[in-house]
Amino acid sequence: MMFPPAAPFPAARPRRLRARRWIRDLVRESVLSPSDLLWPLFLVDGEDIRQPVASMPGVERLSIDLALPAIAEAHELGIPAVALFPYVRDSLRTDDACEAWNPDNLVCRATRRIKAEVPGIGVMQDVALDPYNAMGHDGIVDADGNVLNDESVVALVRQALCQAEAGTDILGPSDMMDGRIGAIRAALEENGYTNTLILSYSAKYASALYGPFREATGSGARLAGDKRTYQMDEANTDEALRETAMDIAEGADMVMVKPGVFYLDVCRRVKETFGVPTFAYQVSGEYAMIRSAAIMGQIDGEAAMLESLRAFRRAGCDGVLSYFAVEAARILRRE
Repeated sequence: MMFPPAAPFPAARPRRLRARRWIRDLVRESVLSPSDLLWPLFLVDGEDIRQPVASMPGVERLSIDLALPAIAEAHELGIPAVALFPYVRDSLRTDDACEAWNPDNLVCRATRRIKAEVPGIGVMQDVALDPYNAMGHDGIVDADGNVLNDESVVALVRQALCQAEAGTDILGPSDMMDGRIGAIRAALEENGYTNTLILSYSAKYASALYGPFREATGSGARLAGDKRTYQMDEANTDEALRETAMDIAEGADMVMVKPGVFYLDVCRRVKETFGVPTFAYQVSGEYAMIRSAAIMGQIDGEAAMLESLRAFRRAGCDGVLSYFAVEAARILRRE
């Protein structure tokens, strides 16, 4: 049987650049390292307390004494900062959310301990009222159930100043109230906290993926209604650019897109449009989906975890808040 002569093969063979591990590493476009990760950590009051979060397998609420060695390990692994989220006792959840600016509240006490005992790691705190608000909202709620913008901004400024006084390095306003970045930046400048960073949740969507987080902080059971009057519509991306532009103009040092994996297109648009440090939050629901599928044996959990984190870097993110941070950092250090 006669065969026609084979056509000359193209000179370019992309597989040459995939043939060995060393060449794949050499030409890799997006690099993931522990220094790209921030670790969100849930805190609970008391001593020697470790409470598993049922909807987030592998994640626990920790008392400050147990959190400190975990944070020290994160620092040793090369993770640059931790983000603190409190589980607040019911008796401290009030209509005016005043525990948010109590200088001896859980996260402020934790911040002072971290700065004293693990001084090389950055500390981020969330600026929002939902852990402290009796109705689980990020702002002040009136008698008709409306979340009040300007009254909430006043409360958020008090919270931010309290956090800065405790030694917090990065303030993370996640409330999505209009004008809060400008008000917080002005208050920081007026009170001598000129070097306190603001990482604004500039494009925070009203997502279905926050449920496990709300369990972890205890705000979900209290939430009256939803947050669609202040968090963004999942269908919009131009709006995300407008929100981000406003926050940068008002004094944000860094910006964030939340959730993460479902909104990589927004991450890319924000980074390409503004060129500022851009972060994403791999939220609790995204974490839980990967972890639960791995537990069920449906996916390789470690591979999926790293793939998801590399997706953020590929989309242009400078860093990622992820509950996988410590686990991923251990693997990356081994590699």
